[in-house]
Amino acid sequence: MKVGNMPLQKGLASTLSPDGDQSAPEVSVRTLTLDGIPLEAGPVSHRQFADTMAHLASSVCIVTSGEAGQWEGRTVTAMASLSATPPSLVVSITKGSALAEQIVRTGGFSVAMLASDQNDIADIFAGKSISGGRFDTGQWQSWASGRPKLSGAMAVIDCQLAGVIELDTHCLFAGVFMASEFGDHKPLLWHNRGYAYLAG
Repeated sequence: MKVGNMPLQKGLASTLSPDGDQSAPEVSVRTLTLDGIPLEAGPVSHRQFADTMAHLASSVCIVTSGEAGQWEGRTVTAMASLSATPPSLVVSITKGSALAEQIVRTGGFSVAMLASDQNDIADIFAGKSISGGRFDTGQWQSWASGRPKLSGAMAVIDCQLAGVIELDTHCLFAGVFMASEFGDHKPLLWHNRGYAYLAG
């Protein structure tokens, strides 16, 4: 696979060091491409990919970023633990979206792992409801960083941006834990294109 460093003056990374500002967060950005890779049978179709991944049960999360009055957020299931040293995770966000740009601009993001009774919040942040603003649903506070913090979630995490990988339509953002909280709620899950819940 061809892996190359992406110049900070181009693309998504342009806001990381505007005009050579040394105070901007130093974040490694890589662009991955599939150019020139011999694929014996060729990549599977979009439908085959979607049908296969529908079998994966995932925690439903809200990824957010921004500062007071300028918050952005989106429902995701593409979130995973990265490392315990340093404590870190990764999330996949559509490249060029308002959320992706906000993560880069502010140098971080927050994650809320939704509880089983928060599917209404998941729907709104997935764009399934157009009534009011996204942050009008649920009880939102702020981390010390100014990023959004959702009350009543199974777990909430505030992350400093540590790196970005770009591949075609999406960016994989790596974040180091700056703070986290969790409770004893049961998780809201996504499986076979619908919400799922733990038994008992």
